[in-house]
Amino acid sequence: MAEQEVTLMKGNEAIAHAAIRCGADGYFGYPITPQSEIIETFALLKPWETTGMVVLQAESETSSINMIYGGAGAGKRVLTSSSSPGIALMQEGISYMAGAELPGVFVNVQRGGPGLGTIQPSQSDYFQATRGGGNGDYNVIVLAPNSVQEMADFVDLAFELAFKYRNPAMILSDGVIGQMMEKVVLPPIKPRRTEEEIEKECPWASMGRKVGREPNIITSLELKSEVMEKRNLHLQEKYKTIRETETRFETSMCEDADYIIVSFGSASRIGEKAVELAREQGLKVGLFRPITLWPFPSKELVEVSKGKKGILVSEINAGQMVQDVKLAIDGALPVAHFGRLGGIVPDPEEIVEALKDKLIK
Repeated sequence: MAEQEVTLMKGNEAIAHAAIRCGADGYFGYPITPQSEIIETFALLKPWETTGMVVLQAESETSSINMIYGGAGAGKRVLTSSSSPGIALMQEGISYMAGAELPGVFVNVQRGGPGLGTIQPSQSDYFQATRGGGNGDYNVIVLAPNSVQEMADFVDLAFELAFKYRNPAMILSDGVIGQMMEKVVLPPIKPRRTEEEIEKECPWASMGRKVGREPNIITSLELKSEVMEKRNLHLQEKYKTIRETETRFETSMCEDADYIIVSFGSASRIGEKAVELAREQGLKVGLFRPITLWPFPSKELVEVSKGKKGILVSEINAGQMVQDVKLAIDGALPVAHFGRLGGIVPDPEEIVEALKDKLIK
């Protein structure tokens, strides 16, 4: 077996490298801090010369999301990336794609808000991602990486899930993971699919009129209420299947723990150090890390938390994931929250002190 090549790169750079290597057909995006290295890396690598992948800087985020809609409607593996305000501009198109059951991948390298906010890291788009920031009853599959390696790994996984369920999928990162440099093993190279392979894999795709076949019309519009209700019920059944089969999570030192820290993304890395510091002080603390934010691993958290004394949800926002944790736990044990705002990343020591103050009084 050939030795794997280890490379040092930023999380944002890993996204671009991984997209090319996993056979993406197109990227359409617009620069915004702190994720601009994604499109810059595409520009440096020039995949249109090697794989034929299309890379286009659109004139705005609203333009790029509609290009994604068009590419996805043709069965192509297409992705875009942005940061918080830019993703907000894409919400209408993401809702349209969910309604039309189109697969596509969106990378959100979060920054602080609301509004234009700050270019510093944040996790304040949790609700936007997991609740569906656009109109209607829909869900987006949300993966939360906490390393450069996972930035690379989750591109192919996001495409796999998006096409498996014909649903938008989001990689919800943040300015810490996007800008940090770490060792990474890039995924193996696989070729882009041929038109014949796309037609076989995606019989629903609208690929133009052919002899003996009428083109599919892809839309999220339906004027008859009774038909629209059936379409919505179909979507809800699909979301139920995703919730039952696609939850992902990690635990660390939870077996003998009295208290659990629940964190995602970059906050979970800080949470790992907080667990170490707490244990050095004689406190039995473990870490539960949701990897899928939607579907949220509620059942798994309930199982892990049995017999514990309390949960501290540590996230870089005012308190968003904590609501999903409280819904899952349903009052079975105390749940407290600790967060920093405005682009401030907490120290592990702050989390330990919050744990003592809020739960171990």
